[in-house]
Amino acid sequence: MLDAFAKVVSQADARGDYLSASQLDALSAMVADGNKRMDTVNRITSNSSAIVANAARSLFEEQPGLIAPGGNAYTNRRMAACLRDMEIILRYITYSIFSGDASILEDRCLNGLRETYQALGVPGGSVAAGVHKMKDAALAIAGDQNGVTKGDCSSLMSEVSSYFDKAAAAVS
Repeated sequence: MLDAFAKVVSQADARGDYLSASQLDALSAMVADGNKRMDTVNRITSNSSAIVANAARSLFEEQPGLIAPGGNAYTNRRMAACLRDMEIILRYITYSIFSGDASILEDRCLNGLRETYQALGVPGGSVAAGVHKMKDAALAIAGDQNGVTKGDCSSLMSEVSSYFDKAAAAVS
């Protein structure tokens, strides 16, 4: 995994080039938005338990067959595994938000996850629905303008949204 800075430098080095003005501008903008990025990660992280629990609760209300006898989240052990997986996905999304790069999410969390779920008989559509519910909650929390660095966060919120969408697409 490379952060945004290492990736730009590595690519320029491989080409034997100096960093271009546009690359430097993009990195400068990322530094300028660093506090917003950290505020977003801190808000999601400090509310992660509620995000996961509420998303699971909502998912199970909409899809009660998951927690009924024979369902994929039936029994405490399976329910715990479901919540654990949702938490892991959310954690890797926060890593991507912080670094500004989806590669850690893709490489360490999503790579092979669909195949694993298929082998275990876990319904990918249900997992994707749970990820979308976490997305809605995380965006509501992260997008709250009270007590955070002031400024336009629309591009950051779009980026955050894209990580959740990437995770949902990877499991469905």
